[in-house]
Amino acid sequence: MLNVEELREIIRMVDESSITEFSYETNGTNISMKKFSNQQQVSQPSPTITEVTSQPTVEREPQMRAQETKEATKESSSAQVDYDYEITSPMVGTFYSASSPEKDAFVNKGTKVDPSSVVCIVEAMKLFNEIEAEVSGEIVEILVENGELVEYGQPLFRVKK
Repeated sequence: MLNVEELREIIRMVDESSITEFSYETNGTNISMKKFSNQQQVSQPSPTITEVTSQPTVEREPQMRAQETKEATKESSSAQVDYDYEITSPMVGTFYSASSPEKDAFVNKGTKVDPSSVVCIVEAMKLFNEIEAEVSGEIVEILVENGELVEYGQPLFRVKK
């Protein structure tokens, strides 16, 4: 498993090189990147939404970063949050809760969202991708901090219908 710094270095090297596609696979981990020369050709991937039918569970990589370990401990000691959906990151990148540092966050705990509501931005390879809720409901939990590196499929928000 690659650590965050190694992944950032790979992204930087692909971004600065003339190659347009990169794939890497080891021990069941698969990384694939494509670079487009014309940014207008890039279509924004939509976030993956996981429906929760019973007790909430979060799948984690076997080796968590120290910060994720602290957050997991904090989450287990706090009360369970009731939610129906998790809005997950559609890509690896940097999570931003607002369009600029001077602006208010797109959503806060208790904010009502509809399927087209922008909930955050994920920056990947200098492209800022607006992430939409794709469900109607209320944000009951924000799982990441502004400026934090997020992974593909990592839960960002929990939504209650």
